Amino acid sequence: MLAKNRLPGSGHTTPSPPGSPRRSPRYRRSKASGRFPTVVQPNRTLAHRLSWLIVSVLLRRQGVFLFAPLIYISCMLIYMGTVSFDVGPIIRHRSPPGSVYKSPQLYAKLRPEMDADNSTADAISTIWKHSYKGVEWKPYVNKSTGGSLAGLERLHICGGKRGLESATDIGYLNATLVIPNFHYHSIWRDPSKFGDIYDEEFFVSTLANDVRVVDTIPEYLMERFDYNMTNVYNFRVKAWSPIQYYRDSILPKLLEEKVIRISPFANRLSFDAPKPVQRLRCLANYEALRFAEPILTLGETLVKRMKEQSANHGAKYVSVHLRFEEDMVAFSCCVFDGGKQEKQDMIAARERGWKGKFTKPGRVIRPGAIRQNGKCPLTPLEVGLMLRGMGFNKSTYIYLASGQIYNANRTMAPLLEMFPNLQTKEMLASEEELAPYKNFSSRMAAIDYTVCLHSEVFVTTQGGNFPHFLMGHRRYLFGGHSKTIRPDKRKLAIIFDNPNIGWRSFKRQMLNMRSHSDSKGFELKRPNDSIYTFPCPDCMSRRNKTTTPDTRPPSAS
Repeated sequence: MLAKNRLPGSGHTTPSPPGSPRRSPRYRRSKASGRFPTVVQPNRTLAHRLSWLIVSVLLRRQGVFLFAPLIYISCMLIYMGTVSFDVGPIIRHRSPPGSVYKSPQLYAKLRPEMDADNSTADAISTIWKHSYKGVEWKPYVNKSTGGSLAGLERLHICGGKRGLESATDIGYLNATLVIPNFHYHSIWRDPSKFGDIYDEEFFVSTLANDVRVVDTIPEYLMERFDYNMTNVYNFRVKAWSPIQYYRDSILPKLLEEKVIRISPFANRLSFDAPKPVQRLRCLANYEALRFAEPILTLGETLVKRMKEQSANHGAKYVSVHLRFEEDMVAFSCCVFDGGKQEKQDMIAARERGWKGKFTKPGRVIRPGAIRQNGKCPLTPLEVGLMLRGMGFNKSTYIYLASGQIYNANRTMAPLLEMFPNLQTKEMLASEEELAPYKNFSSRMAAIDYTVCLHSEVFVTTQGGNFPHFLMGHRRYLFGGHSKTIRPDKRKLAIIFDNPNIGWRSFKRQMLNMRSHSDSKGFELKRPNDSIYTFPCPDCMSRRNKTTTPDTRPPSAS
Protein backbone atom coordinates (compact mmCIF):
# COMPACT_ATOMS: atom_id res chain seq x y z
CA MET A 1 0.00 0.00 0.00
CA LEU A 2 1.45 3.35 -1.05
CA ALA A 3 2.04 6.02 1.53
CA LYS A 4 -0.31 9.03 1.53
CA ASN A 5 0.88 12.60 1.13
CA ARG A 6 -1.20 15.16 2.96
CA LEU A 7 -1.00 18.72 1.60
CA PRO A 8 -2.05 21.57 3.88
CA GLY A 9 -5.50 22.76 3.22
CA SER A 10 -6.43 19.83 0.99
CA GLY A 11 -9.32 17.64 1.81
CA HIS A 12 -8.07 14.53 0.12
CA THR A 13 -4.95 12.45 -0.34
CA THR A 14 -2.87 11.72 -3.43
CA PRO A 15 -0.45 8.89 -3.98
CA SER A 16 3.25 9.71 -3.47
CA PRO A 17 5.67 9.41 -6.39
CA PRO A 18 7.16 5.97 -6.92
CA GLY A 19 10.39 5.18 -5.03
CA SER A 20 13.84 4.96 -6.68
CA PRO A 21 14.70 1.70 -8.31
CA ARG A 22 16.34 -0.72 -5.90
CA ARG A 23 20.06 -1.37 -6.33
CA SER A 24 21.35 -4.80 -7.05
CA PRO A 25 21.12 -6.94 -3.94
CA ARG A 26 24.80 -7.83 -4.45
CA TYR A 27 25.87 -4.27 -3.56
CA ARG A 28 23.00 -3.35 -1.25
CA ARG A 29 23.02 -3.68 2.44
CA SER A 30 19.57 -4.74 3.65
CA LYS A 31 18.51 -4.78 7.25
CA ALA A 32 15.65 -7.12 6.39
CA SER A 33 17.08 -10.56 6.70
CA GLY A 34 15.81 -12.94 4.11
CA ARG A 35 14.52 -10.20 1.82
CA PHE A 36 17.54 -10.65 -0.43
CA PRO A 37 19.83 -13.65 -0.28
CA THR A 38 23.32 -13.03 1.19
CA VAL A 39 26.13 -13.67 -1.26
CA VAL A 40 29.02 -15.49 0.41
CA GLN A 41 32.32 -15.63 -1.44
CA PRO A 42 34.24 -18.76 -0.56
CA ASN A 43 37.90 -18.53 0.51
CA ARG A 44 38.00 -14.74 0.51
CA THR A 45 40.93 -13.19 2.36
CA LEU A 46 40.71 -10.02 4.37
CA ALA A 47 42.38 -8.07 1.58
CA HIS A 48 39.81 -9.25 -0.96
CA ARG A 49 36.93 -8.39 1.34
CA LEU A 50 38.38 -4.96 1.94
CA SER A 51 38.72 -4.34 -1.80
CA TRP A 52 35.08 -5.34 -2.45
CA LEU A 53 33.96 -3.06 0.39
CA ILE A 54 35.78 -0.12 -1.20
CA VAL A 55 34.20 -0.88 -4.56
CA SER A 56 30.72 -1.01 -3.01
CA VAL A 57 31.27 2.34 -1.27
CA LEU A 58 32.35 3.91 -4.53
CA LEU A 59 29.27 2.57 -6.28
CA ARG A 60 26.97 3.78 -3.51
CA ARG A 61 28.56 7.23 -3.86
CA GLN A 62 28.16 7.00 -7.61
CA GLY A 63 31.87 7.70 -8.12
CA VAL A 64 32.42 4.64 -10.21
CA PHE A 65 33.06 6.64 -13.34
CA LEU A 66 35.81 8.66 -11.67
CA PHE A 67 37.64 5.57 -10.43
CA ALA A 68 36.71 3.21 -13.24
CA PRO A 69 40.16 3.24 -14.93
CA LEU A 70 41.90 2.50 -11.63
CA ILE A 71 39.44 -0.26 -10.77
CA TYR A 72 39.82 -1.78 -14.22
CA ILE A 73 43.64 -1.83 -14.05
CA SER A 74 43.59 -3.27 -10.52
CA CYS A 75 41.20 -6.01 -11.54
CA MET A 76 43.33 -6.90 -14.55
CA LEU A 77 46.45 -7.13 -12.41
CA ILE A 78 44.69 -9.34 -9.90
CA TYR A 79 43.37 -11.54 -12.68
CA MET A 80 46.79 -11.86 -14.31
CA GLY A 81 48.37 -12.76 -10.94
CA THR A 82 51.12 -10.11 -11.00
CA VAL A 83 50.00 -8.48 -7.76
CA SER A 84 48.97 -10.23 -4.62
CA PHE A 85 47.18 -8.28 -1.93
CA ASP A 86 48.53 -10.75 0.59
CA VAL A 87 52.22 -9.86 0.11
CA GLY A 88 52.15 -6.55 -1.74
CA PRO A 89 53.86 -5.65 -5.01
CA ILE A 90 57.49 -6.67 -5.58
CA ILE A 91 59.36 -3.89 -7.38
CA ARG A 92 62.96 -4.52 -8.37
CA HIS A 93 65.11 -1.39 -8.65
CA ARG A 94 68.57 -1.43 -10.18
CA SER A 95 71.18 -0.17 -7.73
CA PRO A 96 72.57 3.29 -8.62
CA PRO A 97 75.89 3.15 -10.50
CA GLY A 98 78.84 2.82 -8.17
CA SER A 99 76.85 1.78 -5.10
CA VAL A 100 77.61 -1.96 -5.14
CA TYR A 101 80.99 -3.71 -4.94
CA LYS A 102 81.31 -5.54 -8.27
CA SER A 103 85.06 -5.42 -8.78
CA PRO A 104 85.52 -9.23 -8.66
CA GLN A 105 83.11 -9.61 -11.60
CA LEU A 106 84.92 -6.85 -13.50
CA TYR A 107 88.28 -8.51 -12.84
CA ALA A 108 87.01 -11.83 -14.17
CA LYS A 109 85.81 -10.06 -17.34
CA LEU A 110 88.94 -7.98 -17.95
CA ARG A 111 91.60 -10.49 -16.97
CA PRO A 112 91.89 -12.29 -20.36
CA GLU A 113 92.40 -8.98 -22.20
CA MET A 114 94.70 -7.71 -19.46
CA ASP A 115 96.93 -10.78 -19.70
CA ALA A 116 96.93 -10.55 -23.50
CA ASP A 117 98.03 -6.90 -23.47
CA ASN A 118 101.48 -6.99 -25.08
CA SER A 119 102.29 -3.33 -24.55
CA THR A 120 106.02 -3.02 -23.91
CA ALA A 121 106.04 0.49 -22.42
CA ASP A 122 105.96 0.30 -18.64
CA ALA A 123 104.63 3.23 -16.64
CA ILE A 124 107.50 3.22 -14.16
CA SER A 125 109.97 4.13 -16.94
CA THR A 126 107.84 6.88 -18.49
CA ILE A 127 105.92 8.45 -15.62
CA TRP A 128 106.51 12.13 -14.79
CA LYS A 129 109.01 12.87 -17.53
CA HIS A 130 107.40 16.20 -18.42
CA SER A 131 109.25 19.47 -18.02
CA TYR A 132 107.55 22.04 -15.82
CA LYS A 133 108.65 25.33 -17.41
CA GLY A 134 112.26 24.76 -16.41
CA VAL A 135 111.56 25.47 -12.73
CA GLU A 136 112.31 23.28 -9.75
CA TRP A 137 112.25 23.73 -5.99
CA LYS A 138 114.95 22.99 -3.44
CA PRO A 139 114.63 22.59 0.33
CA TYR A 140 115.28 25.87 2.08
CA VAL A 141 114.89 26.32 5.83
CA ASN A 142 116.79 29.08 7.60
CA LYS A 143 118.27 27.53 10.73
CA SER A 144 120.37 30.46 11.91
CA THR A 145 117.82 32.78 13.51
CA GLY A 146 118.50 32.20 17.20
CA GLY A 147 117.16 34.37 19.98
CA SER A 148 113.70 34.51 21.46
CA LEU A 149 110.43 35.46 19.82
CA ALA A 150 108.61 36.75 22.86
CA GLY A 151 111.03 37.18 25.76
CA LEU A 152 109.34 34.83 28.25
CA GLU A 153 111.13 32.29 30.45
CA ARG A 154 110.41 29.19 32.53
CA LEU A 155 106.98 28.54 31.08
CA HIS A 156 106.22 24.97 30.11
CA ILE A 157 103.71 23.50 27.69
CA CYS A 158 103.09 19.77 27.53
CA GLY A 159 101.94 18.37 24.20
CA GLY A 160 99.19 15.79 24.23
CA LYS A 161 99.33 13.78 21.02
CA ARG A 162 102.22 14.25 18.61
CA GLY A 163 105.17 16.57 18.13
CA LEU A 164 104.83 17.39 14.44
CA GLU A 165 103.80 21.00 15.02
CA SER A 166 104.64 21.24 18.71
CA ALA A 167 107.50 23.67 18.26
CA THR A 168 105.50 26.21 16.29
CA ASP A 169 103.08 27.72 18.77
CA ILE A 170 105.46 27.07 21.68
CA GLY A 171 108.23 28.96 19.93
CA TYR A 172 105.90 31.84 19.20
CA LEU A 173 105.20 32.23 22.92
CA ASN A 174 108.86 31.48 23.74
CA ALA A 175 107.72 28.90 26.26
CA THR A 176 109.51 25.63 26.99
CA LEU A 177 108.19 22.56 25.24
CA VAL A 178 107.91 19.33 27.18
CA ILE A 179 108.39 16.32 24.88
CA PRO A 180 104.85 15.27 23.90
CA ASN A 181 103.21 12.03 24.96
CA PHE A 182 101.45 9.99 22.28
CA HIS A 183 97.81 9.16 22.69
CA TYR A 184 97.18 5.49 23.51
CA HIS A 185 94.52 4.61 20.97
CA SER A 186 91.98 1.87 21.72
CA ILE A 187 92.51 0.45 18.22
CA TRP A 188 96.26 0.65 17.76
CA ARG A 189 97.13 -0.08 21.40
CA ASP A 190 100.68 1.19 21.02
CA PRO A 191 102.43 2.42 24.21
CA SER A 192 105.41 3.87 22.26
CA LYS A 193 106.89 7.10 23.53
CA PHE A 194 108.34 9.96 21.49
CA GLY A 195 111.91 8.70 21.86
CA ASP A 196 110.92 5.20 20.72
CA ILE A 197 109.94 6.55 17.28
CA TYR A 198 111.93 9.77 16.80
CA ASP A 199 115.54 10.72 17.44
CA GLU A 200 114.84 12.82 20.51
CA GLU A 201 118.36 14.19 20.92
CA PHE A 202 118.45 15.34 17.30
CA PHE A 203 115.02 16.96 17.67
CA VAL A 204 116.14 18.96 20.70
CA SER A 205 119.45 20.08 19.18
CA THR A 206 117.94 21.13 15.84
CA LEU A 207 115.41 23.39 17.55
CA ALA A 208 117.84 24.69 20.16
CA ASN A 209 118.10 28.21 18.68
CA ASP A 210 114.31 28.61 18.50
CA VAL A 211 112.60 26.47 21.13
CA ARG A 212 113.81 25.11 24.45
CA VAL A 213 112.76 21.46 24.67
CA VAL A 214 112.91 19.32 27.83
CA ASP A 215 111.83 15.74 28.48
CA THR A 216 110.34 16.35 31.96
CA ILE A 217 108.86 19.19 33.97
CA PRO A 218 111.19 20.47 36.74
CA GLU A 219 110.45 19.02 40.16
CA TYR A 220 109.83 22.39 41.82
CA LEU A 221 106.95 22.95 39.41
CA MET A 222 105.52 19.45 39.71
CA GLU A 223 105.49 19.85 43.49
CA ARG A 224 102.76 22.47 43.04
CA PHE A 225 100.58 19.85 41.37
CA ASP A 226 101.28 16.99 43.83
CA TYR A 227 103.39 15.32 41.14
CA ASN A 228 100.23 14.48 39.23
CA MET A 229 99.95 15.61 35.60
CA THR A 230 96.16 15.41 35.71
CA ASN A 231 96.23 18.35 38.12
CA VAL A 232 97.92 20.54 35.50
CA TYR A 233 95.44 22.83 33.75
CA ASN A 234 94.47 21.40 30.34
CA PHE A 235 93.81 24.08 27.74
CA ARG A 236 91.47 22.71 25.06
CA VAL A 237 92.39 24.75 22.00
CA LYS A 238 89.88 24.89 19.16
CA ALA A 239 91.15 23.29 15.96
CA TRP A 240 92.84 25.59 13.44
CA SER A 241 92.98 28.53 15.85
CA PRO A 242 94.83 31.64 14.58
CA ILE A 243 98.19 32.48 16.05
CA GLN A 244 96.69 35.55 17.75
CA TYR A 245 94.56 33.21 19.88
CA TYR A 246 97.72 31.86 21.50
CA ARG A 247 98.84 35.37 22.36
CA ASP A 248 95.47 36.61 23.60
CA SER A 249 94.04 33.54 25.35
CA ILE A 250 96.71 30.94 26.07
CA LEU A 251 99.55 33.24 27.10
CA PRO A 252 97.69 34.86 30.05
CA LYS A 253 96.81 31.42 31.43
CA LEU A 254 100.36 30.24 30.88
CA LEU A 255 101.73 33.22 32.81
CA GLU A 256 99.32 32.46 35.63
CA GLU A 257 99.85 28.70 35.87
CA LYS A 258 103.50 28.48 34.74
CA VAL A 259 102.64 25.03 33.33
CA ILE A 260 99.73 24.08 31.11
CA ARG A 261 98.74 21.10 29.03
CA ILE A 262 97.31 21.27 25.50
CA SER A 263 95.41 18.13 24.61
CA PRO A 264 94.58 17.24 21.93
CA PHE A 265 97.67 18.83 20.43
CA ALA A 266 97.28 18.02 16.73
CA ASN A 267 95.82 20.52 14.26
CA ARG A 268 95.44 23.25 16.86
CA LEU A 269 97.10 26.02 14.83
CA SER A 270 95.81 27.58 11.61
CA PHE A 271 97.89 27.05 8.48
CA ASP A 272 97.43 30.68 7.53
CA ALA A 273 100.17 31.98 9.82
CA PRO A 274 102.91 34.67 9.64
CA LYS A 275 106.16 33.82 7.86
CA PRO A 276 108.29 33.41 11.04
CA VAL A 277 105.79 30.86 12.32
CA GLN A 278 105.78 29.02 9.00
CA ARG A 279 109.58 28.92 9.00
CA LEU A 280 109.54 27.34 12.42
CA ARG A 281 107.00 24.80 11.22
CA CYS A 282 109.26 23.86 8.30
CA LEU A 283 112.22 23.49 10.61
CA ALA A 284 110.35 21.29 13.07
CA ASN A 285 108.69 19.04 10.51
CA TYR A 286 111.26 18.62 7.73
CA GLU A 287 114.55 19.01 9.59
CA ALA A 288 114.14 18.33 13.32
CA LEU A 289 111.94 15.23 13.12
CA ARG A 290 113.99 12.17 12.25
CA PHE A 291 113.20 8.56 13.04
CA ALA A 292 115.12 6.87 15.82
CA GLU A 293 118.33 5.20 14.68
CA PRO A 294 117.10 1.55 14.83
CA ILE A 295 113.98 2.36 12.77
CA LEU A 296 115.94 4.47 10.29
CA THR A 297 118.57 1.76 9.83
CA LEU A 298 116.05 -1.02 9.19
CA GLY A 299 114.00 1.21 6.88
CA GLU A 300 117.04 2.09 4.79
CA THR A 301 118.01 -1.58 4.66
CA LEU A 302 114.60 -2.47 3.20
CA VAL A 303 114.92 0.37 0.66
CA LYS A 304 118.26 -1.09 -0.44
CA ARG A 305 116.73 -4.58 -0.80
CA MET A 306 113.82 -3.23 -2.85
CA LYS A 307 116.25 -1.48 -5.20
CA GLU A 308 118.37 -4.61 -5.53
CA GLN A 309 115.34 -6.71 -6.44
CA SER A 310 114.12 -4.14 -8.97
CA ALA A 311 117.53 -3.66 -10.60
CA ASN A 312 116.06 -4.71 -13.98
CA HIS A 313 113.66 -1.75 -13.61
CA GLY A 314 116.45 0.73 -12.98
CA ALA A 315 116.24 0.10 -9.22
CA LYS A 316 112.78 1.72 -9.25
CA TYR A 317 109.73 0.45 -7.43
CA VAL A 318 106.18 1.51 -6.62
CA SER A 319 104.98 1.86 -3.04
CA VAL A 320 101.29 1.48 -2.15
CA HIS A 321 99.71 2.54 1.13
CA LEU A 322 96.83 0.08 1.45
CA ARG A 323 94.25 0.70 4.18
CA PHE A 324 92.26 -2.53 4.22
CA GLU A 325 92.75 -3.58 7.81
CA GLU A 326 89.75 -4.96 9.70
CA ASP A 327 89.25 -1.77 11.73
CA MET A 328 89.35 0.40 8.58
CA VAL A 329 86.82 -1.80 6.78
CA ALA A 330 84.57 -1.81 9.86
CA PHE A 331 84.77 1.95 10.39
CA SER A 332 83.96 2.67 6.72
CA CYS A 333 80.62 0.76 7.01
CA CYS A 334 81.10 -0.36 3.39
CA VAL A 335 79.93 -3.75 2.15
CA PHE A 336 82.24 -5.95 0.11
CA ASP A 337 81.95 -9.55 -1.09
CA GLY A 338 82.54 -11.45 2.15
CA GLY A 339 78.88 -12.34 2.73
CA LYS A 340 77.54 -13.28 6.15
CA GLN A 341 80.99 -13.86 7.63
CA GLU A 342 82.11 -10.35 6.67
CA LYS A 343 78.94 -8.88 8.17
CA GLN A 344 79.51 -10.70 11.47
CA ASP A 345 83.18 -9.70 11.56
CA MET A 346 82.38 -6.04 10.95
CA ILE A 347 79.65 -5.89 13.59
CA ALA A 348 82.04 -7.42 16.13
CA ALA A 349 84.89 -5.08 15.13
CA ARG A 350 82.70 -1.96 15.43
CA GLU A 351 81.44 -2.96 18.85
CA ARG A 352 84.94 -3.84 19.99
CA GLY A 353 86.50 -0.59 18.80
CA TRP A 354 83.72 1.99 19.12
CA LYS A 355 81.15 0.49 21.54
CA GLY A 356 77.73 1.57 20.29
CA LYS A 357 78.87 4.41 18.01
CA PHE A 358 77.29 2.73 15.00
CA THR A 359 74.14 1.46 16.72
CA LYS A 360 72.84 4.71 18.21
CA PRO A 361 69.07 5.15 17.81
CA GLY A 362 68.22 7.03 14.64
CA ARG A 363 71.61 6.46 12.99
CA VAL A 364 71.16 5.31 9.40
CA ILE A 365 74.07 3.73 7.53
CA ARG A 366 73.88 3.67 3.73
CA PRO A 367 76.77 1.60 2.34
CA GLY A 368 75.76 2.33 -1.25
CA ALA A 369 75.92 6.10 -0.74
CA ILE A 370 79.26 5.76 1.06
CA ARG A 371 80.70 3.90 -1.92
CA GLN A 372 79.30 6.41 -4.43
CA ASN A 373 80.94 9.24 -2.47
CA GLY A 374 84.33 7.56 -2.75
CA LYS A 375 84.60 6.87 0.98
CA CYS A 376 85.13 3.10 0.81
CA PRO A 377 88.71 1.84 1.17
CA LEU A 378 90.06 0.31 -2.01
CA THR A 379 90.43 -3.45 -1.87
CA PRO A 380 93.71 -5.14 -2.92
CA LEU A 381 91.94 -6.31 -6.08
CA GLU A 382 90.86 -2.75 -6.96
CA VAL A 383 94.37 -1.43 -6.39
CA GLY A 384 95.74 -4.09 -8.73
CA LEU A 385 93.17 -3.32 -11.44
CA MET A 386 93.88 0.40 -11.19
CA LEU A 387 97.66 0.02 -11.43
CA ARG A 388 97.51 -2.41 -14.35
CA GLY A 389 95.19 0.02 -16.13
CA MET A 390 97.66 2.84 -15.45
CA GLY A 391 100.34 0.96 -17.36
CA PHE A 392 102.29 -0.78 -14.60
CA ASN A 393 102.93 -4.22 -16.02
CA LYS A 394 103.12 -7.59 -14.32
CA SER A 395 106.87 -7.37 -13.71
CA THR A 396 106.63 -4.12 -11.70
CA TYR A 397 108.04 -4.31 -8.18
CA ILE A 398 105.61 -3.09 -5.55
CA TYR A 399 106.17 -2.40 -1.88
CA LEU A 400 102.93 -2.72 0.08
CA ALA A 401 102.70 -0.59 3.23
CA SER A 402 99.86 -1.74 5.45
CA GLY A 403 98.78 -3.28 8.69
CA GLN A 404 97.18 -6.71 8.89
CA ILE A 405 95.00 -6.97 5.77
CA TYR A 406 91.45 -8.17 6.47
CA ASN A 407 90.96 -11.78 5.35
CA ALA A 408 94.33 -11.60 3.61
CA ASN A 409 94.37 -15.17 2.28
CA ARG A 410 91.36 -14.39 0.10
CA THR A 411 91.55 -10.64 -0.55
CA MET A 412 95.27 -10.52 -1.44
CA ALA A 413 95.15 -13.35 -4.00
CA PRO A 414 94.09 -11.23 -7.03
CA LEU A 415 96.67 -8.52 -6.31
CA LEU A 416 99.45 -11.13 -6.16
CA GLU A 417 98.19 -12.60 -9.44
CA MET A 418 98.49 -9.20 -11.10
CA PHE A 419 101.81 -8.27 -9.42
CA PRO A 420 103.81 -11.35 -8.41
CA ASN A 421 106.82 -9.16 -7.48
CA LEU A 422 104.95 -7.57 -4.59
CA GLN A 423 106.82 -7.24 -1.29
CA THR A 424 105.98 -6.22 2.28
CA LYS A 425 108.21 -5.50 5.25
CA GLU A 426 107.39 -8.99 6.56
CA MET A 427 108.64 -10.48 3.27
CA LEU A 428 111.77 -8.32 2.98
CA ALA A 429 112.93 -8.48 6.59
CA SER A 430 113.72 -11.53 8.70
CA GLU A 431 111.79 -12.50 11.81
CA GLU A 432 114.72 -11.41 13.95
CA GLU A 433 114.90 -7.99 12.30
CA LEU A 434 111.20 -7.27 12.82
CA ALA A 435 110.88 -8.80 16.29
CA PRO A 436 111.58 -5.54 18.24
CA TYR A 437 108.77 -3.74 16.36
CA LYS A 438 106.09 -6.42 15.93
CA ASN A 439 103.81 -5.28 18.76
CA PHE A 440 104.19 -1.54 18.10
CA SER A 441 102.04 -0.29 15.24
CA SER A 442 103.61 3.20 15.20
CA ARG A 443 107.12 1.82 14.81
CA MET A 444 105.99 -0.57 12.08
CA ALA A 445 104.34 2.39 10.32
CA ALA A 446 107.62 4.33 10.58
CA ILE A 447 109.40 1.51 8.73
CA ASP A 448 106.73 1.59 6.01
CA TYR A 449 107.05 5.37 5.81
CA THR A 450 110.79 5.17 5.14
CA VAL A 451 110.44 2.63 2.32
CA CYS A 452 107.57 4.60 0.72
CA LEU A 453 109.51 7.84 0.98
CA HIS A 454 112.24 6.61 -1.37
CA SER A 455 110.06 4.84 -3.95
CA GLU A 456 109.80 6.12 -7.52
CA VAL A 457 106.00 6.22 -7.27
CA PHE A 458 103.79 6.45 -4.19
CA VAL A 459 100.13 5.38 -4.40
CA THR A 460 97.72 6.49 -1.70
CA THR A 461 94.36 4.74 -1.42
CA GLN A 462 92.87 6.47 1.64
CA GLY A 463 93.17 9.75 3.51
CA GLY A 464 94.95 10.22 6.82
CA ASN A 465 98.15 11.64 8.28
CA PHE A 466 100.43 8.98 6.77
CA PRO A 467 99.85 9.84 3.08
CA HIS A 468 99.46 13.59 3.68
CA PHE A 469 102.80 13.94 5.46
CA LEU A 470 104.44 11.57 3.01
CA MET A 471 103.27 13.59 -0.01
CA GLY A 472 104.73 16.75 1.48
CA HIS A 473 107.97 15.02 2.45
CA ARG A 474 108.34 13.63 -1.08
CA ARG A 475 107.77 17.11 -2.54
CA TYR A 476 110.47 18.37 -0.19
CA LEU A 477 112.91 15.72 -1.49
CA PHE A 478 111.93 15.51 -5.18
CA GLY A 479 112.15 19.09 -6.40
CA GLY A 480 108.63 20.09 -5.43
CA HIS A 481 106.84 17.18 -7.14
CA SER A 482 105.08 14.64 -4.91
CA LYS A 483 105.36 11.77 -7.44
CA THR A 484 102.16 10.48 -5.92
CA ILE A 485 99.10 8.85 -7.50
CA ARG A 486 95.90 10.02 -5.82
CA PRO A 487 92.99 8.24 -7.52
CA ASP A 488 89.54 9.78 -7.76
CA LYS A 489 87.60 7.13 -5.86
CA ARG A 490 84.22 8.49 -6.90
CA LYS A 491 85.12 7.91 -10.53
CA LEU A 492 86.62 4.54 -9.68
CA ALA A 493 83.35 3.45 -8.04
CA ILE A 494 81.49 4.17 -11.29
CA ILE A 495 84.12 2.53 -13.49
CA PHE A 496 84.37 -0.62 -11.36
CA ASP A 497 80.58 -0.94 -11.51
CA ASN A 498 80.43 -0.91 -15.32
CA PRO A 499 79.90 -4.49 -16.53
CA ASN A 500 80.23 -3.53 -20.20
CA ILE A 501 83.55 -1.73 -20.10
CA GLY A 502 86.34 -3.20 -22.20
CA TRP A 503 90.03 -3.32 -21.38
CA ARG A 504 90.96 -0.52 -23.82
CA SER A 505 88.33 1.83 -22.44
CA PHE A 506 89.26 0.93 -18.86
CA LYS A 507 92.95 1.51 -19.54
CA ARG A 508 92.30 4.86 -21.20
CA GLN A 509 90.38 6.11 -18.17
CA MET A 510 93.06 4.90 -15.78
CA LEU A 511 95.78 6.65 -17.79
CA ASN A 512 93.76 9.88 -17.63
CA MET A 513 93.56 9.49 -13.86
CA ARG A 514 97.31 8.95 -13.67
CA SER A 515 97.89 12.03 -15.80
CA HIS A 516 95.74 14.08 -13.44
CA SER A 517 97.91 12.98 -10.49
CA ASP A 518 100.97 14.04 -12.48
CA SER A 519 99.60 17.52 -13.11
CA LYS A 520 98.77 17.84 -9.40
CA GLY A 521 102.29 16.81 -8.40
CA PHE A 522 103.48 20.41 -8.48
CA GLU A 523 101.18 22.47 -6.27
CA LEU A 524 101.83 25.62 -4.31
CA LYS A 525 100.30 26.00 -0.88
CA ARG A 526 97.14 28.07 -0.70
CA PRO A 527 96.34 30.01 2.51
CA ASN A 528 94.44 27.23 4.29
CA ASP A 529 96.40 24.27 2.87
CA SER A 530 98.58 22.13 5.11
CA ILE A 531 102.23 23.08 5.05
CA TYR A 532 103.01 19.43 5.72
CA THR A 533 101.45 18.43 2.38
CA PHE A 534 102.39 21.55 0.40
CA PRO A 535 105.88 22.72 1.45
CA CYS A 536 106.21 25.13 -1.51
CA PRO A 537 106.88 28.01 -1.17
CA ASP A 538 107.19 28.30 2.64
CA CYS A 539 109.78 25.54 3.10
CA MET A 540 111.47 25.56 -0.32
CA SER A 541 113.15 28.04 -2.65
CA ARG A 542 112.58 28.19 -6.40
CA ARG A 543 115.28 28.16 -9.05
CA ASN A 544 115.64 27.76 -12.79
CA LYS A 545 117.16 24.46 -13.85
CA THR A 546 119.79 26.20 -15.96
CA THR A 547 120.91 28.65 -13.27
CA THR A 548 122.49 28.47 -9.86
CA PRO A 549 120.25 27.94 -6.85
CA ASP A 550 118.31 30.90 -5.56
CA THR A 551 119.53 31.24 -1.97
CA ARG A 552 117.06 33.91 -0.98
CA PRO A 553 114.44 32.93 1.58
CA PRO A 554 110.97 32.06 0.21
CA SER A 555 109.53 35.37 1.40
CA ALA A 556 111.91 37.27 -0.88
CA SER A 557 111.40 35.21 -4.02
